[in-house]
Amino acid sequence: MKRLIVLSPLVILLIICFFILIYLLSNKDPSKPPSALINKDIPIFESKSLYETDKIIKSQDFKNKKVLINFFASWCLPCKVEHPLFFEISENYPDLFMLGFNHKDKSEDAKNYLSEDGNPYDFVGVDSDGMIALEFGVFGLPETFLINEKGKIIYKFMGPLTKEIIKNEIIPLL
Repeated sequence: MKRLIVLSPLVILLIICFFILIYLLSNKDPSKPPSALINKDIPIFESKSLYETDKIIKSQDFKNKKVLINFFASWCLPCKVEHPLFFEISENYPDLFMLGFNHKDKSEDAKNYLSEDGNPYDFVGVDSDGMIALEFGVFGLPETFLINEKGKIIYKFMGPLTKEIIKNEIIPLL
C-alpha cells in the first residue's frame, strides 16, 4: 500500500507529461483558435456610420471588393497598439476597402479617439450592442477579418496585428 502511495504522484506526472507532449506535437497555437467562418460568406449585417447616422453600410455592399474588417474600441489598449499599421495598409493597398466597427463604445469616445490618432478606415460602423461582432464570432478586441471579392471570409486574426503578421499572413492574401 505504501508503494502505491509513493508511486501515484509519479504516475500522475507521467500522464500529464504525456498529454502535454501530444499537444506540443500537434502544432496547435492557442492564440489562433479555428474559425467556423473561414471560407464562408460574411454574416449579414447593417450598420450606421459613426459620423453620419443617416449613412448605412450593409454586408451586401462588398460584392467584388476585397475588404479588411477590424473590430476596435477607444477603451481597447491593444487596438491602439495596432492602429498605426492600418494607415500603412491603407496607403499600400488603396483598392482594399477598410471597414472599422466601433464595438460597444460611446460614440463621442470613438470620435475623439479617431480624431486624435487618425482614421484609417473607409467607413466606421457602429456596433453598440455587439450583435455584429457576435455574428462574426468575435471573442475579444481587436479582431481583424479579410474578405475576398466573393464575399467570403478568408482570414481571421485575434489580437493586435503586428508588422510581421501583416507581411507574412495578410499581404499574401491581397
